[in-house]
Amino acid sequence: MLVACGLVIVLTFVVLLSGALLAARAPNGHLTVSFLDVGQGDAIFIETPNGNRVLVDGGSGSRILRALSEHLSFFDRSFDLVVATHPDLDHIGGLPAVFDRYRVGMFLEPGVYDDDADYQALMQAVRAEGLETAIGRRGMRIALDTDVWLDVLFPDRDARELEANTGSLVMRLVYGETTVLLTGDAPIAIEEYLLSQDASSLQSTILKLGHHGSRTSTHEAWVGFVDPEFAVVSAGCDNSYGHPHREVLALLAQYNVTTLSTCTEGTITFESDGSVLSLR
Repeated sequence: MLVACGLVIVLTFVVLLSGALLAARAPNGHLTVSFLDVGQGDAIFIETPNGNRVLVDGGSGSRILRALSEHLSFFDRSFDLVVATHPDLDHIGGLPAVFDRYRVGMFLEPGVYDDDADYQALMQAVRAEGLETAIGRRGMRIALDTDVWLDVLFPDRDARELEANTGSLVMRLVYGETTVLLTGDAPIAIEEYLLSQDASSLQSTILKLGHHGSRTSTHEAWVGFVDPEFAVVSAGCDNSYGHPHREVLALLAQYNVTTLSTCTEGTITFESDGSVLSLR
């Protein structure tokens, strides 16, 4: 059930599951956030303490299904929320395959329009599945579980005419003392804009680097105010873009941020009880 009040969204999950699914989704009291190894692209799998599931982006192709199979049993066939941060292939290309394989409760996107075939294929898949869809806007709070929520920080306007990266959904996941800043491919201009809006609200334990660690994102003031303990690069090895760029890695080292990459680490999973965060 989706209840909208002004710019606040409260998402309550009422899911009828088979016995096998109930057993597979038994709550473990921890939040897990996995930055999946899908090569050059983003895919983030979130499971809340009560077993609700969110997928943010899906990489560029079917590799997302293999990555998910390492976290979900054959009988686990549902997501409560799937998010597309923006319509670039390396973020949305795998989502139609996810919709085909899994039941999805709701789809969230920024409302950036793209006439590219990949985006059109995604939207066709959304329509074919009859998914409930919401457009993310600053001020929305999506309650994922008791004491777990996603705050949408950007866009704060009609994003239909924005360039794809500029219109990326920027979201902050909160569970107790653990916070995760998810940035899509948001460029420095958006980082600066968010700092001008409310820099004090950006501090996060984990920062998913914008645009796969490109120098077009992650400037010094951003790192200083976010003040992460960990930074995650979601990128393929030997990619043609040179991600992550050396100057970004040097900046993070200057601020004593532990930087992890899906290229070298594979899937990167964090687990939190709301107080203690561990790298699993």
